[in-house]
Amino acid sequence: MLAVNSAFAQTPWKCKLTCEEVKGTLQMDLYEESIDVPGMDMFGPMNGYLSGKNGSVYGTWMITSFKIKNDKEASIRLSNDLGSDTQECELVALTDSTFKMELKGGVVIKKVVNKKLVKLPHTLIFQKK
Repeated sequence: MLAVNSAFAQTPWKCKLTCEEVKGTLQMDLYEESIDVPGMDMFGPMNGYLSGKNGSVYGTWMITSFKIKNDKEASIRLSNDLGSDTQECELVALTDSTFKMELKGGVVIKKVVNKKLVKLPHTLIFQKK
C-alpha cells in the first residue's frame, strides 16, 4: 500500500478519470504530452482530453494549457474540437481516487438531453479508473 500512495504522490496528474453523473471520461497527463486524442491524430500526443459517450459530453475537449499548483490542486483549460469554445477548470484531488472538477466562469461544455444541448453542472466528481 505504501508503494501505491508513494506513486500517487509523485504523479497524481497522470490518470484516467470517469464521471458517472455525465458519463464522461477525463484522461490526462499533465507531466508530458503522451495522450493520443481520438480523432485528433493530426495534432500528435497532447496532455489529455475530456469526452463522453452518446452525447453525454458534446464533442471532445482537449487540454490546451494547465498549471499544477501542488499534488492536490491543478487548473486546466479545455478547448473543444472545433477550437471555438474554451473552459477553465479547477481540479482538486479529494482522495487518491476521487477528484472534483469545478467549471469556472460561464459553463460552455454541454451534453445532449432529449435532443437539446444543456450545460454541464458547475461541479463534477470524477473517480480514478
